[in-house]
Amino acid sequence: MKTDPIELELFRNLFVSIAEEMGAVLRKTAYSTNIKERRDYSCAVYDAAGETVAMGDHMPVHLGAMPLSVRHAIEAHRIGPGDVVILNDPFQGGTHLPDITAVSAVFLERSKRTSFYVANRAHHADVGGMSPGSMPLAREIYQEGIRIPPVLVVRGGVVDRGMMQLILANVRTPDEREGDLLAQMMSNKKGEERLRELVRKYGLARVERNMRGLQDYSERMTRAAIRKLPRGVYRFTDYLDNDGVSKKPVKIQVAINIRGDHAEVDFTGSDAQVEGSINANYAVALSATMYAFRCLVAEDVPYTAGLMRPIRVIAPERSVVNARPPAAMAAGNVETSQRITDVLLGALAKAAPDRIPAASSGTMNNLTMGGWDARRRQTFAYYETIAGGMGASRVAPGLSAVHTHMTNSWNTPIEAFERQYPMRICCYEVRRGSGGAGKHAGGDGIVREIEFLTATDVTILSDRRARGPYGLNGGKAGKPGRNSLLRGKKNIAIPAKANFMSQPGDVLRIETPGGGGWGRK
Repeated sequence: MKTDPIELELFRNLFVSIAEEMGAVLRKTAYSTNIKERRDYSCAVYDAAGETVAMGDHMPVHLGAMPLSVRHAIEAHRIGPGDVVILNDPFQGGTHLPDITAVSAVFLERSKRTSFYVANRAHHADVGGMSPGSMPLAREIYQEGIRIPPVLVVRGGVVDRGMMQLILANVRTPDEREGDLLAQMMSNKKGEERLRELVRKYGLARVERNMRGLQDYSERMTRAAIRKLPRGVYRFTDYLDNDGVSKKPVKIQVAINIRGDHAEVDFTGSDAQVEGSINANYAVALSATMYAFRCLVAEDVPYTAGLMRPIRVIAPERSVVNARPPAAMAAGNVETSQRITDVLLGALAKAAPDRIPAASSGTMNNLTMGGWDARRRQTFAYYETIAGGMGASRVAPGLSAVHTHMTNSWNTPIEAFERQYPMRICCYEVRRGSGGAGKHAGGDGIVREIEFLTATDVTILSDRRARGPYGLNGGKAGKPGRNSLLRGKKNIAIPAKANFMSQPGDVLRIETPGGGGWGRK
């Protein structure tokens, strides 16, 4: 039965609106600054088979990887009415430990069959481990925090207090964690409610038909975009500065084979998994690939499972793009995902040189901090990512001071930051002149200075400090980033990946990379 294109567009917006409303509930009921202010979460709707139907306008690195979480949850449990499965294990569908995914099944009235699934993923500001914020300079995953396989934390609408207490006993900020987890449960509940309303209004057969129609439409649009590319194999290689343990650059390499209306994306040749925490899993490699190819489609294609049907991803096991236990994974989801995106776009630029922009900042500039707040008489833990410059393109300069590619979070407003934590923002400005020169210049990065009012355990996981984001078609590279600690009259250089104890009065200065330029000036 053919789908009416007007009806299909109607249902597309209905499904997306459900994912967006789930996000609104999560944001408004969460406890942490990271979710309420930075919006570091994602929500999505799935069909009865666990295939993606709609995603909110949230975090690309979450959204492309979440289907594997849903699949592992379904395989691990027979999810019943009112149940919620949570997980964060990178080797069972998660990405890195701070990202906790909540999965629920949707049952219609008087039905014992699962009709849909809803899920959300939120970055928790602390899940234990060796450093506050749970983004440490780890050498194995056991140092990074509590590792949660797919477990039932809600059974028939009742929270399993034993399971909840087990989780909360392993984190530094249990009240905040419990609030955020409960917010995730309410987010899924809202998604279930809206899907049932949709079925009551339009009927199950019509809803399911349009779900399949959207997936098929996404597939057709992706195939059409791939078909426009010249046949051939397109290669690109780029490097992460280091893994935080050794000083050796870490290679990520890709070969994209375009064959008619489908593509093979092969990461063979990338370095083996490393000792530090920049290892990514297969879900992250898949997520970055989905994002890069979606960018090729000029139209506003629905973000469904159909996008990946024409694409095969090869990521060798025990490599830095498909690591296995006991690899440390904290930075793989944030830093390595950005570099995977850079190599994918670099390869695609050879196939479509006028359509692909130069490299953006290529790092999320992850900053985690924690300690004891004497004024509030409580432990604190904080996490944020800091924006940089966007790469320029054939049609325009890059934007300045913006989150790009696999991250889509907001900044933490200064007022909210200073009210919540024993720190002060001394400077927050555009890093003028950091974008690469070219016919179109790359966007500029950011300068952010934070003064510590109490002794604080600080971890930085950043990149693009050794080499700046590449330019394209003769454009120059953006300026590399720089980290430093101002202690009295001393200016202490801080490596790209570092952990240190600050003293009251210290000022941490982070200068983020600018984007690459496009075209000769």
